[in-house]
Amino acid sequence: MSNRVVVVGSANTDMVVRCPRIPAPGETVIGGEFISVPGGKGANQAVAAARLGAEVTLIARIGTDMFGDQAIEGYRAEGINVDSIVRDVSAPSGVALIIVDEKNGENSIAVAPGANSRLTPENIGAAEALIAKADVMLLQLEVPLETVAAAVRIARRQDVLVILNPAPAPTLDLPQGLLESVDVLTPNEFEARRVTGMNSNATHEAVAAALLERGVKTVVMTLGANGALVANAQGMTHVPAFKVNPVDTTAAGDGFNAGLAVALSYDADDLLGATRYANAVGALTTTRMGAQPSLPTAASVEALLTSE
Repeated sequence: MSNRVVVVGSANTDMVVRCPRIPAPGETVIGGEFISVPGGKGANQAVAAARLGAEVTLIARIGTDMFGDQAIEGYRAEGINVDSIVRDVSAPSGVALIIVDEKNGENSIAVAPGANSRLTPENIGAAEALIAKADVMLLQLEVPLETVAAAVRIARRQDVLVILNPAPAPTLDLPQGLLESVDVLTPNEFEARRVTGMNSNATHEAVAAALLERGVKTVVMTLGANGALVANAQGMTHVPAFKVNPVDTTAAGDGFNAGLAVALSYDADDLLGATRYANAVGALTTTRMGAQPSLPTAASVEALLTSE
């Protein structure tokens, strides 16, 4: 059975510090454990999809520095096709600084995008033959919006299902044409409100309805410990979360999106089943420290699914 997933997005190195709390502006907090691990939303989703059994191609741009070399080596070890990763001789690889609250696993993240910001539509076009073979394309917003739009256009031309994770929350309005071209939009609650311009008083259902009115075919809104809301022309359904003890929420959304993409690559018609699978992947991701080190295998996800 075909399960090819193309991920277009960012690749970073994450530098993570666990602290008693996330510092307030102007405050210094003495932390504890420090780790440096591979990250970036695109790379996280690619690694997660590969561990879940998909045949994965990552389209990204990284520097020719030590971080880039380590990233390529790690992707190859995960079985990811790296032929479409561009090495940039003029810009460094992306870096993310992450502070994790050791009490509840919540995090605060700052990103220096480096070469990620130089991923171009031409880089995507060069990979069209690989995209044409895919079942699903998965994208985020840590690379230029014009590049995301170009990738979506190619996927549409090649009849590839498109999942757009609008993260980090966009600072500019997403073009109407882009929203209409996406098969599944996967915002968290904050991102959904940013895209629609609706405030915190609006219900999740109202926010999802507003996204549908803007032309999105299907919305899968992640709600953290409350699971996910699936909305499309057929109606709205809440899919409950799995109960776990969170340690670090970094990459939980990336795990969710990868799980959704992999499940839909097997069966594009079982959206609720795919969302339940994605909830399990996201939940397991919170039970370990770090971004890519925390991403689960297919076997561990199946074990959680059958335990409830």
